[in-house]
Amino acid sequence: MEKYPEIATERFDNANFHINYCIKFFKDFLKGNILEVGAGCGSFTKYYNKTFESVTLTELDEKNLNDLKAKFKNQKNITITDKSVDAFEKKFDTIMYLHVLEHIEDDEAELKNAIDKLNKNGHLIIMVPAHQSIYSNLDKAVGHHRRYEKKFFKHDLLGLTRKKFISLDSVGYFLYFLNKIFFKNEVFPSKLKIFLWDKVFTPFTIFLDFLLMYKLGKCFIAVYKKN
Repeated sequence: MEKYPEIATERFDNANFHINYCIKFFKDFLKGNILEVGAGCGSFTKYYNKTFESVTLTELDEKNLNDLKAKFKNQKNITITDKSVDAFEKKFDTIMYLHVLEHIEDDEAELKNAIDKLNKNGHLIIMVPAHQSIYSNLDKAVGHHRRYEKKFFKHDLLGLTRKKFISLDSVGYFLYFLNKIFFKNEVFPSKLKIFLWDKVFTPFTIFLDFLLMYKLGKCFIAVYKKN
């Protein structure tokens, strides 16, 4: 783990096409005071933050925290902290876990804390890796406790109401599956693989995801509303 996040996070940070593709499926639910938990080095943040007055980023990793402070030092609408969710006194209109929940051992307790800090009619946005069957060395190396199955995302998860649930990156699912078989000793994907996945295969994924009606992919996006 000593080479994470320098390798894994920063290489994913270059997957601009994929990141923007994912954001379009939950951007309509981004409202008011926003909390992004475990923001990493700001891979998602840099594409949505400028349209909101208040964005709070949490990050526990020291290097990521310093990277966030450097990257967003001139943006007054962004607050960066190493607080855990339960340590906040204020509440938020939107709370996001974008490829973060899988790193947390007790994910249910984490979500309960998040819900407690969510305003009425606020939204909880979750993006996680899908399908435990393709759990690989990469997952293990970057500290994933699990990949998720559809059954986790109930219609009434912890008293919330589900507003959206989709699978994304169908091509990526097959690539990840093949990578696990033929490169089973690989820990971090090369820059070339990230480039090919993002710039070459993601355009095919966009088309195939649509044909498959967003039923198959290597990640899940779920949006819940607090009533």
